[in-house]
Amino acid sequence: MAMRIVVLAGGIGGARFLLGVRAWARGHDVAVTAVINVGDDVTLHGLRICPDLDSVMYTLGGGADSERGWGRAGETWTIKEELAAYGAEPSWFGLGDRDVATHLVRTRMLDAGYPLSAVTEALCARWQPGVRLLPASDDRVETHVVVPSSDGAGGEAAIHFQEWWVRHRGALAAKRFVFVGAESAKPAAGVLDALADADVILVAPSNPVVSIAPILAVPGIREAVVAGRAPVVGVSPIIGGAPVRGMADRCLAALDVECSAAGVGALYGSRAGGGLLDGWLVDTSDAAAIVPGVVVRPVPLWMKDEMATEAMVREALTLAGVADD
Repeated sequence: MAMRIVVLAGGIGGARFLLGVRAWARGHDVAVTAVINVGDDVTLHGLRICPDLDSVMYTLGGGADSERGWGRAGETWTIKEELAAYGAEPSWFGLGDRDVATHLVRTRMLDAGYPLSAVTEALCARWQPGVRLLPASDDRVETHVVVPSSDGAGGEAAIHFQEWWVRHRGALAAKRFVFVGAESAKPAAGVLDALADADVILVAPSNPVVSIAPILAVPGIREAVVAGRAPVVGVSPIIGGAPVRGMADRCLAALDVECSAAGVGALYGSRAGGGLLDGWLVDTSDAAAIVPGVVVRPVPLWMKDEMATEAMVREALTLAGVADD
């Protein structure tokens, strides 16, 4: 029977990590399932947009813009320009012409009653990512950021994560993050089965607060990871005290968590202590990191190319005890 790997992932870091997982899997008898964050999902201009699902799908399917790090290669922006000419808001979120086609198909299928997991499978039929992609939930789960209100009266306001990051570039002080809808959501079709059948679970080097935490906020997913038979190994998104990319430092500050490999490892916690991790990969520059109850292994973590990422994945699987080559 093929080895079964499940990866919890979101964002560009998760997409690039999955390139390495797929590369390793192709040389072995391995099936890979990725459970993807949906907290970034948003409806704009009547279209349902799923940034993390699309980033992973485009990256694995060879259609991502490698220079920008997001969106489609060869993108054009006629629709964005026309919307701006009409004064249509929001103007701060740009929809590329090629990308709009994906959102149109998704929205039409969702409106017809198909769950997001089925829609994702249909979209992947074109891109052939070589990895089974599952949204964390078929239900609407959105990350909102609580920030100081703009009236200067000392109150608070909640805005969608996309507005906080894309419009404000994370400049508004985040007081906390709220996963709206998570408490009543259910894991998407196939998620719990994949976790129960997994031989190993990997936590990608994605933002722990807005990429991994929304996945775990869906009732049943964290419990399935913690109580399952599969070893769980995470990969640090922090190298030398700074995020590899993105805004993890600002997100961690809202939780009063140190922006370090040790800080994120402690945030996830050890399975023995009710947390997630059995093992934790950190970069060689963070070799002194200690996470109580978790086996920490320093290895090169810069995902400079697919070969380097595959080597990182091999180290994670070796630490999990499911690979020795």
